[in-house]
This record gives sequence, structure tokens and C-alpha cells, in this order.
Amino acid sequence: MQSGFDPNSPDVTTDNVGAATISCSDGKALSMQHRARQLPEYIRNWQIFYWLESQLEKERDRLALWVPVGIGLGIAVWFLLASLALWIAFIALSLGLALSVKAADRGARISDALFWLLIFMAVGCAVMWLRSWTVAAPVLERPIVMSFYAEVEKKENVTARDIVRLTLATHEKQDLPPRVRVNVPMEKATIDLRAGAVIQLRARLMPPAMSSLPGAYDFSRRAWFMGLGATGQLLGDIQIIHPAEPSWGPFSPMPEYRQALSAHVQSRMEGGAGAIGATLATGDRGAISDDDAEAMRRSGLAHLLSISGLHVTAVVGAVYLLVLRIFALFPPLALRFRLPLIAAGCAAVAALAYTLMTGAQVPTIRACVAALLVLTALILGRSAITLRMVAAGALFVLIIWPESLVGPSFQLSFAAVTAIIAMHEHPRIQALFARREERFLKRTGRIILALFLTGLVVELALMPIALFHFHKAGIYGALANIIAIPLTTFVIMPLEALALLLDTADLGAPIWWICEKALSGLLALAHYVSSRPGSVTMLPTMPLAAFGLIIAGGLWLSLWSARWRIWGFAPLFLGMLLIVMTRAPDLYITGDGRHVGIRNEAGNLAMLRAGSGDFIRDIILENAGIDGDAMALEDWPNAACNSDSCTIIMKAADRNWVIVATRSAHYIPAMALSAACRRADIVISERRLPDSCQPRWIKADRTFLSQVGGMTIDLQNQQVVTVLERSGSHEWMRFTEPKSQRRKDIIRKPSDGLKSGQD
Repeated sequence: MQSGFDPNSPDVTTDNVGAATISCSDGKALSMQHRARQLPEYIRNWQIFYWLESQLEKERDRLALWVPVGIGLGIAVWFLLASLALWIAFIALSLGLALSVKAADRGARISDALFWLLIFMAVGCAVMWLRSWTVAAPVLERPIVMSFYAEVEKKENVTARDIVRLTLATHEKQDLPPRVRVNVPMEKATIDLRAGAVIQLRARLMPPAMSSLPGAYDFSRRAWFMGLGATGQLLGDIQIIHPAEPSWGPFSPMPEYRQALSAHVQSRMEGGAGAIGATLATGDRGAISDDDAEAMRRSGLAHLLSISGLHVTAVVGAVYLLVLRIFALFPPLALRFRLPLIAAGCAAVAALAYTLMTGAQVPTIRACVAALLVLTALILGRSAITLRMVAAGALFVLIIWPESLVGPSFQLSFAAVTAIIAMHEHPRIQALFARREERFLKRTGRIILALFLTGLVVELALMPIALFHFHKAGIYGALANIIAIPLTTFVIMPLEALALLLDTADLGAPIWWICEKALSGLLALAHYVSSRPGSVTMLPTMPLAAFGLIIAGGLWLSLWSARWRIWGFAPLFLGMLLIVMTRAPDLYITGDGRHVGIRNEAGNLAMLRAGSGDFIRDIILENAGIDGDAMALEDWPNAACNSDSCTIIMKAADRNWVIVATRSAHYIPAMALSAACRRADIVISERRLPDSCQPRWIKADRTFLSQVGGMTIDLQNQQVVTVLERSGSHEWMRFTEPKSQRRKDIIRKPSDGLKSGQD
């Protein structure tokens, strides 16, 4: 019998046979009272979960904003994993965890939120997987030159480069991918070369270009989702086999009409003003020169060239107010009909027409969907500009075009809109910018302050995205946008619309002159701001982890309204700290092995081939985070070059590194090559090197680079990053991972090379 047992206790009873039974005050036996406790019951006893439950209860109206975030997480995981088995495992794990959470659910809001987040993550991964499978098409394996027949699907004029881009349908014949794109010189693009025409041409075709360096622009990914299997250049002339049939549908002549309108605008205004005007009217950016485009990017005004929220809002607002004011002049209409409903319908039609006119790109579609939601809210008498509207637009885009998540266009547009609405929803900001009776100067100052703060918040929101994708971001964009946004929205676009309207009666010349002067002023502002010292900040390739932390912190700050939103600063600071602590690589090697960039701590870059094209040179400079030009490797300290190769000695990690890079196709004796390899730590070549070439650390020859792509090397930390490691082995990546033994022979452990490499 246990110590302390009292037979006379009220919790002890005696049955008919005189046996004592221990029971509780509620009449249940103690053996029945103590049951196995499940983990959620212990978790509920933790005070922090009570606090989280109360916070989620306060924020219950904002939980819906995280639906596109969950979908986006699943899409991002799909891109990161890049493996069929891992996709299945992730979807199964997410669904399994969701079911486990639901099974242990006791009605808590935390459980519901976690359950739906896991479900949406699985849905996002599945949607992205389905999208990639549905657009899958054959891709050209190697460069070829051939004559073939094709049907013109799309024609784009790129006036700034004097070329025309033709998207051609081969119908999977002639051993070609079903869709290819060919650049045609402007003088060879006849008037009969239109969508629907069947042509014969000779062209040099090649597979879509992959990333030259880790973190650089990957055209092969974009081409995969566009269905392009090859790109190339025209050789010779084009023969029209069958002219295009006349178009009779309501939207079938839209591409031709769009090109005609773009040409008309450029004919009415000269130079850069005409190119920018054509972009605002039709979305055609082909006439913008490289200098003007670079000035717009460096000044923080590049968003004006992408038809998105600002432009669609201007069109919708102008049509809405114009229809409302005109109809209000007629009392019979104003008394019998709901004019806001009619104006909203006309504005919706204008938004759809403008979206189709400008090419129906993803940012424009997103802005059009958002505008339609705003108009619907106005009709229903609900608040129009809310984060729910942004979330609905993002969800629409992610379901239809999930691949847009990883593109800069989606990220920049939604980040800007989210930041603006989140800022203006704050009570203090609302109180600061609320309308009130005050003097003209004070009211004007308040408007300027609102524009400045809005521009500043947008610049801060867009800067990490611009640095991640383009490795550069404007510093003075907030100041430039104070002038540029009102000038574009309230002056340039209305003038252009009025001039086009007057051109129907051939009376638009004076308005076009005023519009040209306004556009010239916008370009002058862009060039002035971009030329200021320190106008652009450059950053080497940003780590994926740092970018993810910054995006997570920004979303947490923007989507919550309670005080716990300040938790978002923690991942923001961690991401910035990771960026600061990440050392820029010392060597940049492109995927073909022809181009090598060497960077020193002072921020100078030297190129192996002084005659490298502007495109390759700019890619290496951007990825190195250098705002300047590159010098020839012959002029680099501790570099010895001849016509065949260069030998460079670099000091890092308390030792000298010997790097040998070939730059010609001349024959090199095997003995001399083997001796040079033994003396080198790293050997780089565009040719295939024999097995006798065994450097102390890395042999980056044509064979190895074709397996892993371009690479960057950090000598200080002995860290190598390849395109394959950064982007993953997706279907559009034409890499095959090297066999383990081969990889071991090419990239050895740093310690293996350092034992014999100390100088």
C-alpha cells in the first residue's frame, strides 16, 4: 500500500465485496483521469502561443493577404529544388503537415492559419510544376545554319538597333523546335512580312542563351516559358511563300495597329521624345536608345517605361472623370442613371483596350486587373485602394503565370504598390496627408511632401530587388520622381491622348510640339540625375539567402497592421548583414571559357580579352558590382600575357595564387601545357584540355564548363559558385552534372592544392 493512503478519505469507496477503489471528486477513477497528453496540449500551455493567438485574432482581417504569399512560397521552392523527386517530396510533406495540423486542431486560429499556409504552399509548387509541363517544348541542341519554312507569329520593330524580331512557327517540322525567333535587318523586313505570312529564309540558329555567370540574366528560362526553342540571325533575304490573310476579327489586327500607332507617334516627335512617347502609347520600347534607357534606369525613372500601374491608373482615372463630367452636363441622364456606374464601365473598357494596345504584358495585365477591382469596389461603394486588391491581383497573376514570380517585373511592380498602400494606410500618414482647409502654399507643400515620402518609400522597397536582378539601383530616384511622376501623369499622357484625338482631324501638330518639349524635359531630367556623382549604387551578386530574408522582412512589415509588424526589421537587418559580410568573388569565368574577369579589392576589373563585346563586358562588370570600365589584362599588375595565354599571380588567404588562362586556338605542345598546369592553381580555357593537364586546384576547361556553366571563384575563402549550383538543373538548363570522379579530378579540395601550392 502506498504511503499516505487513508481508507477514511472521501475519495475512497468500498464496493459490495469490500474492495477499496480510489476515485476523484468527480466520481472517475484516477486510472481513468490520467490519459496520454498530446503535444498540442502542451504547446497550448506555453504563454507565447496564447499571445500569438490573440495577435492573429486582432489581425484576422489581414490573414487573407498571406494567400498569395503562400502560393509564392510554393513557386519559389519549385525553382530552388529543381528535381522531380524533391517536388513530390515537398508537396507530400506540405500536405502531410497540413493534415497533421488539422487532425490536432482544437479550433485555434494558429492551427487554421498554419493549415492553409501549408496547403497554399503545396498548391503553388503544383501550379508551377503544371505550368512548366504545359509549356515544355523541344529546344535546339547545338548551333546550326539552315534554310527552312515558317509562319510569322509576331513581328516586333526594334528601331534603336535597326532590326525586326520575328517569332516564327515551324510546326515542329524540318527537325526544328516548334517556335523560333530570328532577328532581321530593318532594310530586309518588307511590308508583306506580317503575322500569318508563310516565308522561307536562311538563318543561323542557336539554343537560347543561358546565364553567363551565377546570378546573371537567364534568357533560357524566359525562352522556355515563351515556348522559344531557338534564336538566331537572318542570312540572306526572305522569300514570301504565302502572304498573310486579311484579318477580320475585332482584336486580330491589334499587333499591326499597335505598330502603326507607334510609327505615327515617332513621326510626330523626333529623337528620344518620340521613342518615349511611343512607349507610353503602345508599350513599344524598341525605339529607345541604349543611352536613354540607361539614363532612365540610373535615375530611378525606368518604371515609367514599363506600362504598369501608373499608366493604367492615369488612363482609367482620366476616362472615369471625363465621362462623369460630360454626362453630368445633361440633367436627364444625371437624374435617371447612376453616372458613377456608367463612368466605371467606360473606364473598364478603356483599361482593357489600353492593355491590349500595349501588348498585354504581365505588369500591364496586373495593373488592369487591379484597376477593374478598384472600379468594382467603387460601384459597390467599398474602399477601393486596399492591400486586398493588391493580393487579389497578385493571386491572379501567380495562378496564370506563376513563373513571373522570379522575374523583376512582377517583384518591382507589386513591391511598389504594396509599399505605397501600406504607407498610406498608417494612421499617422493618413493624418499628415488628410485634406484640410489651409493656405495654398501649405497645401502645395503637403502635396510635395507626400510625393517625396511616397517616392522615398518606393525607392527603399525597390532597391533590394533592383540590386538583386540588375546589381545597380538609383539613389536620387525619390527626388527625380517628384517631378517625373506628375509630369508624366498629368501633362505628357493627357497631351498625347489629346494630340492623337486631334490627329483624326489633322489638328494635333501644336499639341505634339508641346508634348515633345515635355518629353524632352523628362529625358533631360533623367540624364542630369544619372550623371550626378554617386547617383547609382552597385552591388556584386547578392546571395539568395540575403534576398529571401529582405523580402520576408518587407512582407511582414507591409502586410500586418499591429505593432508586431516591427519584427520584420529583424530579417531585414539579417539580410543586409549577410550582404555586407559576403565577399565579392575574385574571378569571373563565363560559360564558354572565353571571357575571364579578375577583380581586386580596390574595385578594378581586368578582362582576359580586351576585344570583348559590350554585352559580355557589361555582364561581368554588373556582376562584379563595378560602375566603370574594365582594363586589359596585359595592364594588370603581376600579369604576364602573350598571344596564347596569360599568367596571373594574385595574393589571397596569405598565399600567392597562380592562374593560367588561354586565349587563342593555337597549338600548344603537350609537355609545355602539362608543365604550365602543374605550376598553376587554376587553369581556364575555352578549349578541351588533355588529362595530362592537372593544376593544383581547378581545371575550368570547355568540358567542365559545359557541364556546370559559368563560375565565380573567391580565393580568400576558396569558394566556387557555378551557374548549375545557383540556378539548379531545370529543364531549360542544358547542363549535365559531371560524374563524381571527373568532378574530383577537376575541382579538388582546397587543402589538396594548398599543400603543394604555398609560395
